[in-house]
Amino acid sequence: MMVTPVPAPAEPADFIHPALFYRDLEEYTVGIGDFVRAALEAQEPVLLAVPGPHLDALRQSLGSDADGIDCVDMRELGRNPGRILSALQGFADREPGRPARIVGEPIWAGRSQGEILEATRHEALINTAFAGRPATILCPYDLSALPANVVADARRTHPTVIEDGLDGVSPLYTDAAVVCSDCDLPLPQPARDLLLVEYAGGELAQVREHTENWVRGAALDAARRGDFVLAVSEAAANSVAHGGGKGTLRLWRTAEGGVVAEVQDSGRLSNALAGRRRPSLASGNGGRGLWMIHQLCDLVEIRALETGLTLRLHVSGT
Repeated sequence: MMVTPVPAPAEPADFIHPALFYRDLEEYTVGIGDFVRAALEAQEPVLLAVPGPHLDALRQSLGSDADGIDCVDMRELGRNPGRILSALQGFADREPGRPARIVGEPIWAGRSQGEILEATRHEALINTAFAGRPATILCPYDLSALPANVVADARRTHPTVIEDGLDGVSPLYTDAAVVCSDCDLPLPQPARDLLLVEYAGGELAQVREHTENWVRGAALDAARRGDFVLAVSEAAANSVAHGGGKGTLRLWRTAEGGVVAEVQDSGRLSNALAGRRRPSLASGNGGRGLWMIHQLCDLVEIRALETGLTLRLHVSGT
């Protein structure tokens, strides 16, 4: 009797997370174009999540190849960097068992310092969230427009880098926990008048009422005022449930017509990915409030220190 050997199942591919350093639009479109066409040839799903002008340039460069890929404007998806990771994971989850290829550009010229810090935190946490998954996320960085410290951080958050057409290991790659800790810089203090509210368990209704009354005078439409109130309510509820049973809320307006809420308590952020993954029904309420806050706000700044946890929630007036 002849026995035909059965090949052992292939080991799942490792997660790959390179930074693509470019200096001009041609270098950008060529580098990403090669990446996309290789994925299409391998029949792997592709997502382009880059700022709108770059998305237009890539579509034009790719021609008919762009018809087979998903595209999203990162200026919308990633306005709050805390929303990006759940979207990338959602795309990868659509076709389980198949390696996903994603181009994600979370940092571009013109981002505020607060946005850059949270996007850098996001880039570090990608390595934790996708560990062991057969996926590749390519992240472009503009060497001609981004500050040197942002480029340096890209070398710390990406295990490999592509520069001048060469792919190599980044000697500066750093553990995600260290990068996230380095992002916990002191938050700038507001220059405008603010409202201070201290609260404890049983006073969440008053927190919501204070916030509703205060935000009526802001230059926001009714829907965005509602989003802001809901985000503040969720943050205060998390303080009561996980931050020592009490907290402090500060509210102020920005010169550009936006509103900011800062919630401080004595809690700890035990899971750095909390709020960045879409919570499942099986997970109970763990991370659901923080995930909702990320979806409602234009920017969420997080400071997880030994003295406690600070969430600064921004809703823009534009």
